[in-house]
Amino acid sequence: MTSTSPPTLPITTPQTVPSAVESQPPAIATPAFRAFLNRISETVTNGLSQRRPWSELADRSALSKPDSISDAALRIRKNYSYFKVNYLAVATAIVGFSLVTHPFSLLFLLCLLASWLFLYLFRPSDQPIVVLGRTFSDRETLGCLILFSVFVVFLTDVGSVLVSAVMVGVALVCAHGAFRAPEDLFLDEQETASTGFLSFLGGAASSAAPAVVAARG
Repeated sequence: MTSTSPPTLPITTPQTVPSAVESQPPAIATPAFRAFLNRISETVTNGLSQRRPWSELADRSALSKPDSISDAALRIRKNYSYFKVNYLAVATAIVGFSLVTHPFSLLFLLCLLASWLFLYLFRPSDQPIVVLGRTFSDRETLGCLILFSVFVVFLTDVGSVLVSAVMVGVALVCAHGAFRAPEDLFLDEQETASTGFLSFLGGAASSAAPAVVAARG
């Protein structure tokens, strides 16, 4: 008797298909996000390099009472043009201190910022968000982020903390500008042309915009 061996079935080795999570680096490791951080850092560094000496800002010998309201407004405008970077640093420090003393507000604000950065701004457009098997489009993601922003700003203490800190900063800047005699301050023509309180922050936003566009592309 001859025994017939059973036919040999072909064996195929299944190929492992990398998942979307493994094939795509996280948003924080993308070149676009690193370029965004580098441009923001460079712009802030350049802006802080234009600050005036703090000894001039705290010179008590230059303090005097303004003659009238119009004189106080003129002083504020001149001092604002000269000390704008210092004023912004003081206001930012006040806002930062207010947030540090309210940790829950700081946590909510950081979560909001991270949501906008990693779920919308630096998320590639070809990678939709999938939650519990449901895919969210860019419009739906944007709508959810807007609702979350409204909740954080208006339905928590974040809005009141930010508004109160900004008001304290503005009041302090206006008080210093009104009582600081600007007769010994001199501005160059180029410095006079750029008198925006957030001028170098606007430069940061314009320089960081290409990184956001590259990430969304």
